Amino acid sequence: MKIVAQPLSGILVLEPDRFQDPRGFFLESFELQRYREQGINEAFVQDNHSRTAKNVLRGLHFTRNKPQAQIVTVIRGNIFDVVVDIRKSSPTFGQWFGTELHDEGPRQIYMAHGFAHGFYVLSDFADLHYKVSQRYDPSDEGGLNWNDPDVGIKWPQTTPLVSERDRNHPFFRSIISD
Repeated sequence: MKIVAQPLSGILVLEPDRFQDPRGFFLESFELQRYREQGINEAFVQDNHSRTAKNVLRGLHFTRNKPQAQIVTVIRGNIFDVVVDIRKSSPTFGQWFGTELHDEGPRQIYMAHGFAHGFYVLSDFADLHYKVSQRYDPSDEGGLNWNDPDVGIKWPQTTPLVSERDRNHPFFRSIISD
């Protein structure tokens, strides 16, 4: 597995070894010891699967009080994946990182707790698998506006399809004043 450290501490892009021949391919999408050797020590307790249509932007979502780390893998399709550092004590607080994730790599993104996460679908649809370290609790969910000018994310599309809930998430300035 190749590990690519990113400019935001707590973010890793993971490239599992892929064994391919004319019949198809095989890879280990998660193996506890190998991930622990890379410093990913969370106990993952829930797996989620989502399907999203082309030109949809989901996010940016985070947990408020119950620390949740994630490993995101695109099973089918292609997305532009984004994380924003919302850890007030972090030297990269307020900075964002984006990368394409797709089923041809495949590549995964690991994010420690303290990041807002979102993605934009570039392909006809995308199936994502999330491995998370905390059970979903809707009362702990927070959001950051996808189009916040202070954060300045360079999304591939300026007019994506965004849910009403995600369109109405607060801006960074109000989150940092909490």
